[in-house]
Amino acid sequence: MRSGKLRLLLAFVFISTSALAQDGFNIKLTLKPYTNSLVYLAYYYGKVKAIADSAILDLNSTTTFKGKEKLPGGIYFVVSPKKEILFEVLIDKQQNFSITADTINLAQNLTFTGSPENTLFFTYTRTMAKYGESINNMQREYSAAKTKADSTRIREKIIGTNQDVQNYRNDISAKNPGSLLATLFAAMKEPAVPPAAQQPGGKYDTMFAYHYYKSHYWDGVSFTDDRLVRTPLFEPKLDKYFKDLISQVPDSINKEVDWMLLYSRTSKEMYKYLLVHFVQKYINPEYMGQDAVFVHIFEKFINTGEADFFTEKYRKIINDRAYSLMANLIGQPAANLDMVDTSGKSQPLLGVDAKFIVICFWDPTCSHCKEEVPQLDSIYQAKWKQEGVKMYGVMVDGGQENWRKFIRDHNLKDWIHVYQPKAKADADEAANRPGYKQLFDVYQTPTLFLLDKDKHIIAKKLTYQQFDEVISLKLKNAK
Repeated sequence: MRSGKLRLLLAFVFISTSALAQDGFNIKLTLKPYTNSLVYLAYYYGKVKAIADSAILDLNSTTTFKGKEKLPGGIYFVVSPKKEILFEVLIDKQQNFSITADTINLAQNLTFTGSPENTLFFTYTRTMAKYGESINNMQREYSAAKTKADSTRIREKIIGTNQDVQNYRNDISAKNPGSLLATLFAAMKEPAVPPAAQQPGGKYDTMFAYHYYKSHYWDGVSFTDDRLVRTPLFEPKLDKYFKDLISQVPDSINKEVDWMLLYSRTSKEMYKYLLVHFVQKYINPEYMGQDAVFVHIFEKFINTGEADFFTEKYRKIINDRAYSLMANLIGQPAANLDMVDTSGKSQPLLGVDAKFIVICFWDPTCSHCKEEVPQLDSIYQAKWKQEGVKMYGVMVDGGQENWRKFIRDHNLKDWIHVYQPKAKADADEAANRPGYKQLFDVYQTPTLFLLDKDKHIIAKKLTYQQFDEVISLKLKNAK
């Protein structure tokens, strides 16, 4: 059982949900002691919680959640008038049943009529609560153990109890194949790496253990089972796979994303969920360069017409972002910047000759720029200049008077200070050419790019300290 405040989400901005069948649902609820109160039937969508239905309890504490179309299968939960999650309910094929509950003691006063799977689920949750309490007690004993013998004995008891839990789940799954409960147990199960004696050479092999664990990670989990989307179990399992088992370089990620999306395309809800999940994860990624994954997804799945469920607003956001990122992926040559300096002289980016070029898009009136640009100049003057770095500072906004004053006041000498004249910007717009903000994905300041001598992008949107590490590493590897 789970409890806690519910953050209700009334609508998704990116997809429109749809019911799956025509038989409808009819779930009668008696929830004491509440009367004349609004209650909710809600569900999980990955890590998000959303409302499926609402109803008003009458004077007898009774109401009915009902609809003409069946609910998509998954784990749902009843939410009290106080917006608290009270208990979970399995929704699958059988959607005509009754629930009787008393919030004074839910652990004892919750019954289901007409839903054997929910009756079994409730029995399972009570049994797991007892197992959990037992394991917690043993862990406290283990922490307090004074001898190695006691520690070993308690650890073996914990292992044995965990095995009892798995055996209990296996027994339920064997007796209820194809049920939602069996599907959930399969999603929760961790691969058991063979002991060292059964590994190659009869000893523990780290690489063997990794590959075995990874290759069996999804055993028993179907990417065509839409019910998994509406559970709190699937997304954490997915996140763990991509965080712990996949190399964080775009090529490796793309391979995994491709097979999941291609495999799930016959499952409408799973495909939608996965596609949106990967878009959200890599459109603003955790690690530099992973935006290439988003561009890959856009080109292979979105721009080819395989995301017709996106709203018009969301599609525009995705399209604009994709076209902004395509021109500035790591490893690609940087687009030319046809700019002029403080005297009006042309200073194009491609005319700069240096071992490394740091492009700084900045605004003299931006509070972050006021703090960071002088710091950037300090490391340039103290170190980078001697290492063959040149600074190419692009004034994005703030006005020429403020720009020149900031340069003078902070003695930003030896930079190539440039801006784009309004006439050039207007000409680009009239010719429908992408502007430099789109070409370099500049939507905040300061934004930094690091180029090599051939004007290829080798780092972007990092701190100047991280740029320093990249430059040092590149110089070390060049020796």
